[in-house]
Amino acid sequence: MRYRILGRTGLRVSQLALGTGNFGTGWGHGADEATSAAIYRAYREAGGNLVDTANSYQGGQSEQIVGRLIREDRDDVVLATKFSLPHSRTAGLQDSGNSRRALFQSVERSLRALATDRLDILWVHYPDGVTPIEELVRGLDDLVRSGKVLYVGFSNFPAWRVSAAAMLAELRGWAPVAAVQFEYSLVERTSERELLPAARAFGWGAFGWSPLGGGLLTGKYRAGEEGRLQKLGAVIQREDDARKTAILDSLLDMARDLSAPAAQVALSWVLGRDPLIPIIGPRTSQQLADHLGALDVSLSHEQRARLDEASAIPLGFPHDMNAGEGVRGSLTSGRLASIDFPAGAVR
Repeated sequence: MRYRILGRTGLRVSQLALGTGNFGTGWGHGADEATSAAIYRAYREAGGNLVDTANSYQGGQSEQIVGRLIREDRDDVVLATKFSLPHSRTAGLQDSGNSRRALFQSVERSLRALATDRLDILWVHYPDGVTPIEELVRGLDDLVRSGKVLYVGFSNFPAWRVSAAAMLAELRGWAPVAAVQFEYSLVERTSERELLPAARAFGWGAFGWSPLGGGLLTGKYRAGEEGRLQKLGAVIQREDDARKTAILDSLLDMARDLSAPAAQVALSWVLGRDPLIPIIGPRTSQQLADHLGALDVSLSHEQRARLDEASAIPLGFPHDMNAGEGVRGSLTSGRLASIDFPAGAVR
């Protein structure tokens, strides 16, 4: 396992994050505590140090299990959790959303469940559509100043909302936005339109959840195997259009050529998309072993290009227009052609 620096912080995190949405059985589909412990130990033995949970996972069971598992090596683990969703189906009116009240209440409950005095990363799980960004960002800053939270990030937010939060925090001298989190895989690349470029431009860490498309990219559904669709009644991605079929065809062909599981090839592709850190979410020890095996799969430039082409998405306006020869030509013609732009300049 190798390590990366999280965005513009000094925090050192492993190149694979361990998502614990499957730790617990509160949803009727997941891993019991013994299996969760085996997954956690194997991840740590492989060098992983970032554990990602949420107040809502498995009706609160995930945080409780994670708290017990990390107790002995708390100082070596980067612990991340989330708030916004209710922690259980019986939660009260004030137990969800992004208000200052819900934020502080959720953090206190998470600290108790995780048996810790601080959260290394606190994610705002979802936008609630009503809480003013000033209220949210000020509340996050107060938690950072209190020492109960060290870094803050935004999950499943549009880029313009995160940008507004980041700029407000900078202008007010509040805790900066450290990272963003969004769905990302060969079958879900729409974050390349705004979120990923924003992360690169503003120096946010970037985490991609569901890097295997909820199991679609393992090929198991084609093989008739069961997964979250049958057990949980929900699935992240389906093979429901020609593009996804083409992606899966290319992926499975490449996996055969490499004599590697399709899951490892798909995950290796994500690992090469700097600055992304994939969040894996294994339910069994075998699934974790498959995920870790991706660290040893090396894709050639040609192989990456094949997968890039099969999974490409239209970026749409204004990206396609700005990338056109007419626009670029007018920006570099005449006297402008004599300008030596600095390396890496955003144009």
